[in-house]
Amino acid sequence: MTPTELAEKLHIRDAVLLAGRLLLSLIFVHEGLQLATHFEGAQKAMAALGVGTPLLFATIALQLGAGLSVALGIVARLGAVALGLFCLMTASLFHTNFASQNELLHFEKDLAIAGGMLILALSGAGRLSVDRVLIGMRGRGGEGAKVDPAESHS
Repeated sequence: MTPTELAEKLHIRDAVLLAGRLLLSLIFVHEGLQLATHFEGAQKAMAALGVGTPLLFATIALQLGAGLSVALGIVARLGAVALGLFCLMTASLFHTNFASQNELLHFEKDLAIAGGMLILALSGAGRLSVDRVLIGMRGRGGEGAKVDPAESHS
């Protein structure tokens, strides 16, 4: 048995996709919770950057909603695209003072996360996802589940 055949048999690809999804989503779920639980401080900090309260609410909703979407594998492709675009916008709007090493690091971090999210959007969540469980349940119910060919790895 070749290493590739062994990996396929053990579904390592899906385990790696799950680990990647969890690692990518952690920062967004954590930051969304931080913003929500420390709302007044976040509101003041965002106002100093020219970001109003409605956009702060939208940011919290995006980070928590799309972050959980990616982590759990519920419409993960959509969540990944949303967070990838969010990272690109954040990098280009808030981290452009390249004279500061810290700002440059945040810019590069946002680009790297955006790249990971775009790769996830192309690859899909894999078999270890809530969507896959729901598709499996629907398929057992006799409705004949339609499976995204990009998700099929058998």
